[in-house]
Amino acid sequence: MAAKTTYDFDMMLSNAREAYGEELYKMACEGKDFVFTFSDNVAPSSSAGKLLKEFPERCFNFGIAEPDQVGASAGLALSGCTVFSQVFGPFLPLRAADQIHTDIAYNDVKVRLIGTHSGVTAGGGPTHNDIADLALYRAIPNLTVVVPADAAQCCKFIRASMDYEGPMIIRIDRAGSPNVYAEDYELTIGKAIETLEGTDAYIISCGSNLYECLMAAKMMKEKHGSSIGVLDMHTIKPLDEDAILRVAQKTGNIVTVEDHSINGGLGGAVAEVLCEVSYKGNFRRVGMPDEFAVLGSTDDIYHYYGMDRDGITAKLEEMLRL
Repeated sequence: MAAKTTYDFDMMLSNAREAYGEELYKMACEGKDFVFTFSDNVAPSSSAGKLLKEFPERCFNFGIAEPDQVGASAGLALSGCTVFSQVFGPFLPLRAADQIHTDIAYNDVKVRLIGTHSGVTAGGGPTHNDIADLALYRAIPNLTVVVPADAAQCCKFIRASMDYEGPMIIRIDRAGSPNVYAEDYELTIGKAIETLEGTDAYIISCGSNLYECLMAAKMMKEKHGSSIGVLDMHTIKPLDEDAILRVAQKTGNIVTVEDHSINGGLGGAVAEVLCEVSYKGNFRRVGMPDEFAVLGSTDDIYHYYGMDRDGITAKLEEMLRL
């Protein structure tokens, strides 16, 4: 059965970048044992700022030295600590790739790298776009990679990660996103959530893009009477291959949507699964094409590249020949 979602999104915005700090603060107040490393973009007025003020002995500021921060986080983990490490997302995979690969993944340590401003949500143009990270992370052994759909799901991942072994990437966007889930639900790392059941096609997505996917499914229902399902593939690695094959066999029509390059991310991962079983249905990818993005707001960029509800609907109509 599909999870219960809400379509009253515009009235229910939340911010995963604030939520992770609030959850860490709550966990610290509960006596959970962890340390926090961070780059120099945590405002004192933020939820994470509250953690810094009240628990300074467990918080370490590395300024703008992201590679040093990631390497030191590995060292803290090797000393027995569980480490949450907040890094400006566009700089994390490119500037600290060696430290992620060799210090953290190779040593298989309990570090949770929280990459903020994912995809094109930073708004600073190509130098501040984070569109190649999933391709890198997928290729590094031992990494678990999760992409929360909303702030509440981000909190679930933060808390669940305390009891999860090995290193983890938690990829979140910059600002307010709609709350996708209307009620509490069970979250299992590595198990996709069917947010909407469908019989004509399925959209497989992750992160805040899930909102636009649900709205596209609603538009397809209203315009054509089509039944479009939506699968929340919140864990990119390990990938829930069983869920992918189940919805592919059910409809024979799959579209992936992600705020990432179409090369090497969620779309590539799903394509690999389908190709290996000689899938004969329809398959389309929605995401950033193989180019540096145009300048603009997140919404403008999504619209320009067909990553918003209108673009996703158009892709579904083309695939279903409507």
